[in-house]
Amino acid sequence: MNIQQLILTVPAILFAISIHEFSHGMAAYKLGDPTAKYQGRLTLNPLAHLDPLGALMLVLFRFGWAKPVMVNPYYFKDRRRGMMLVSLAGPLANVVAAWFFRILLAFLPYQFSGQVGSVVYLFLWLNIVINLGLAAFNLLPVPPLDGSKILAGILPARYEFTWQRLEAYGPVILLLLLVSGIAGRLLTPIVSFLSRLISIFPAF
Repeated sequence: MNIQQLILTVPAILFAISIHEFSHGMAAYKLGDPTAKYQGRLTLNPLAHLDPLGALMLVLFRFGWAKPVMVNPYYFKDRRRGMMLVSLAGPLANVVAAWFFRILLAFLPYQFSGQVGSVVYLFLWLNIVINLGLAAFNLLPVPPLDGSKILAGILPARYEFTWQRLEAYGPVILLLLLVSGIAGRLLTPIVSFLSRLISIFPAF
């Protein structure tokens, strides 16, 4: 990664994690949980959402995480459904953002000549890659990632207690997946699927 790419990567990461965590908080708030509002997380200010290690992972490996938004599921009318929707909101926001940057990529760089157009193209491309990477990583069904909570909402209620017991081992499992490189191999098909998904919808 050269200096130019590194400089352009930083604001792309800050936007991706901000829209991700803001969407979690807003979804929870709309479903009746004011926790995120009281903690000042209903904002696109990246300082409210930044996790240094997760941001570094995004810079180096194109996947990572932000500081989680605290959610109290007991505010929801349907606790399991509410947690599933809140968890889905973050990755979904990143996929929508990637689609938006894809629209811009189709025409905006060509409004500029020479080096400026190349920089605009690179910046938009980085936003697509980082948003898809953040969405894909969080969709892994490993606690404490969003995918585990989405899966918990899909599983029959009788498995809820068993799944909650497995959550205690989630961080260890996640670390092993990252260190072994298995996480990267799991992410490749997810990112590929999301890339095809945003290509289905027209870029106008």
